[in-house]
Amino acid sequence: MQIDWKSYNPGAFYDELISSPGHPRKSGRILARYLASLKSDDLQQRKTAAELAIKAMGISFTVYSEAGNIDREWPFDIIPRIITETQWQKTSQGLEQRLRALNCFIDDIYNDQKILKDKVVPAELIAKSVNFRKECIGMKPRHGVWAHICGTDLIRDTNGQFYVLEDNLRVPSGVSYMLENRKVTKRVFPELFENYNILPITEYPSHLFDTLAAISPRPLDYPEVVVLTPGIYNSAYFEHSFLAQRMGAELVEGGDLVVEDDCVYMRTINGLSRVDVIYRRIDDLFLDPEVFNADSALGVPGLMRAWLKGNVALANAPGAGVADDKVIYTYVPAMIKYYLGEDPLLENVPSYLCVDEKQCQHVLANLDKLVVKPANESGGYGMLMGPQASKKERAEFAKKIKANPRNYMAQPLISLSTAPVLVDRGAEPRHIDLRPFVLQGRDTYVTPGGLTRVAMVKGSYIVNSSQGGGSKDTWIVSDEER
Repeated sequence: MQIDWKSYNPGAFYDELISSPGHPRKSGRILARYLASLKSDDLQQRKTAAELAIKAMGISFTVYSEAGNIDREWPFDIIPRIITETQWQKTSQGLEQRLRALNCFIDDIYNDQKILKDKVVPAELIAKSVNFRKECIGMKPRHGVWAHICGTDLIRDTNGQFYVLEDNLRVPSGVSYMLENRKVTKRVFPELFENYNILPITEYPSHLFDTLAAISPRPLDYPEVVVLTPGIYNSAYFEHSFLAQRMGAELVEGGDLVVEDDCVYMRTINGLSRVDVIYRRIDDLFLDPEVFNADSALGVPGLMRAWLKGNVALANAPGAGVADDKVIYTYVPAMIKYYLGEDPLLENVPSYLCVDEKQCQHVLANLDKLVVKPANESGGYGMLMGPQASKKERAEFAKKIKANPRNYMAQPLISLSTAPVLVDRGAEPRHIDLRPFVLQGRDTYVTPGGLTRVAMVKGSYIVNSSQGGGSKDTWIVSDEER
């Protein structure tokens, strides 16, 4: 298992650590030298130590399958990913800019709809959006913010440039794993933290609490903030309980809350306690059985009424998913120009809209070269990886596109950057992406780095943990080595 960087070949891809066989990038020289100095037994011990730490810390996620729900330990690779502070600065500013524009868009869509009247975004896309909630029309949340927590997926191309792959504005997950990855790495490689000046990420829960507290309808120093979870069988339950604990907030299920006099209360052993802010980890349609899905046992009857009257804050706000649509994603650069009068600091991946007849013809003629995504799926589900699909799969997908063109968009298969992963033979390159987390309330905060997700299978582009992907600790380091 010993690592020899001379035999490590990233090929035509941009590798985050090694620029060419035997040549680490400047920011990664100390890491590369150190890893190469470790004997096979040392590396195996570190790998085992990480696995034991993950088990001891109870870091898990749930995979849904036909055989039932399976709890799995979090898949983690011990070699950290390094990004320089200079590279990150512009990226961070671009993420902040993007979320500001997206919040302007959501607020506009539920109020004046100027962007539709000015035909910057086609009105029919909103009319046919499954995430547009007519129940939210006229609502004006505090600070004009609907999406308080955003997880934006970034990739790097062969030149090392960051592109936005998609925005997650409904119930973005993964931040707890980002924080736990750092803890595990500190246990496994404590000596490396003496040689690198790594930007800290541990203050995320306090930034999250401050963001939530800033939208409280009551002017209290410590408003009552709760985390609303669907329960222990949800795939992200570990994260729900983790964040509630770190924020000092109550973790509640729908049955723990009740609406009286258009205010939300939590049932406690001392009676009812008023709730100010709900960080909800439940999809819109399950939030309130009086308004959405009448059969939902996960939500709280009357919750929407309390929110619309301004007596409780919801993060993210219902209806924020209207900007989470992968078709709407293609208009974000235009939104930035329209609302902020600025050029986008981060570019989108080039995209084709199947709702446009000409672009749809191009997609159907080039399915073997494109990645086709449904507008509102997540976790890598429901998509077609054209270059890796069979003729039969492409033909079946073509039928889906023709039947509902509004529901699909396509992108070229971007050559995702790679990073070294520890395998039995040493280190091999695997494709990665990055999900930073952006908070917006009264102030804006961007995590220094984010959750790096790894396609653990050689040659695969699928990084989602639900489909066999793993993760790495992400280091934003000062440009100067110690």
